[in-house]
Amino acid sequence: MALINENYLKLQAGYLFPEIGRRVREFAAANPDKKIIRMGIGDVTRPLVPSVVKAFHEGVEEMGSAATFKGYGPEQGYEFLREAIAKNDYQARGIDISADDIFVSDGSKCDTGNIQEIFGHDNKIAICDPVYPVYADTTVMSGKTGVCQPNGYFEGIIYMPCTEANGFIPELPDERPDLIFLCFPNNPTGTVATKEELQKWVDYARANNSIILYDAAYEAFIVDPEIPHSIYEIEGAKDVAIEFRSFSKTAGFTGTRCAFTVVPSEVKAFDRNGNALPVKPLWMRRQTTKFNGVSYPVQKAAAAIYTEQGKKEVKEVIEYYLENARIMRESLSAAGYTVYGGENAPYVWVKTNGYASWDFFDKLLTEANVVGTPGSGFGPAGEGYFRFSAFADRENVLEAMERIKKLS
Repeated sequence: MALINENYLKLQAGYLFPEIGRRVREFAAANPDKKIIRMGIGDVTRPLVPSVVKAFHEGVEEMGSAATFKGYGPEQGYEFLREAIAKNDYQARGIDISADDIFVSDGSKCDTGNIQEIFGHDNKIAICDPVYPVYADTTVMSGKTGVCQPNGYFEGIIYMPCTEANGFIPELPDERPDLIFLCFPNNPTGTVATKEELQKWVDYARANNSIILYDAAYEAFIVDPEIPHSIYEIEGAKDVAIEFRSFSKTAGFTGTRCAFTVVPSEVKAFDRNGNALPVKPLWMRRQTTKFNGVSYPVQKAAAAIYTEQGKKEVKEVIEYYLENARIMRESLSAAGYTVYGGENAPYVWVKTNGYASWDFFDKLLTEANVVGTPGSGFGPAGEGYFRFSAFADRENVLEAMERIKKLS
């Protein structure tokens, strides 16, 4: 008989964002006259910028001509895009990352979920709490955990609390992990990490033969010149860190799908005999076996982000979202809420003034017709908090803030 992967049964509920969608659909169906403002799921609302659209059209036209048609592309990504990434995102910052270290993909969610395939089953995983739920869920799915305990934590995962007390920056764990997920700017808290804080983690990973899985999907929103955009700005990081980046929030590619992962040749893991082996060939093998690459028109469109005009257009979009974040941060503070984030990140993290996170979600939905994300969906330490996304139209942000101010 066919047997299921029973690790999936350990997951306590559906993935966070589909659950939000379900509740919103039910409310909308019962209240068709209500205008619902969605500021929960981190999907963008601004259209693709003109430079990207132009390149997209050119790519499609090329696919329609026998002389320029392209079939299967390289699974690692076309050289023109990987070179543009290496030059603009890394070498321009003085970081020695080459095109050969870059793997273009269809999303950071996919890559952060799939990366564990190349590491052994016995690896111990450390994640922040709260944090993007994919890290924990895919660890459970891969069979590296026990069951979920009454407190919401899975046996076998090392949770690193991120609270007001530590400024939402995790402390070095007492128990040694093999793989460490870090996310800065952080989803959901909007926190950023200084070079000094990241240096502690790099030094820790080097001392403990650990590997940092560094999610930098929101680095484009960093405006403070003292805050690093990449883990590779930190001395020694190329030996112990894999970095994930995305064009989704940076340039509106949530519907067209393009991202990349950086795996330096220096990063090594060990076999059971203690031999150090490079990780990059394993990721290359995984991708060439299980992934056919991102389509040519999408990659051509992504490369347009790095043109002079493309950079200007994308910067304007990012500034638009950051202004939304400023409006939310200041409006919610004025309404009596304790607010974090929203300065170098597109997320605002808010205390719920005594409400449980899902109760606050229901109150906002039913009384203000505004949708956000319950903090508990990002981990037990997120209970009592709520995340608002700046990826919304300006008029909706202003209206939502006025509605929230009127709540009792």
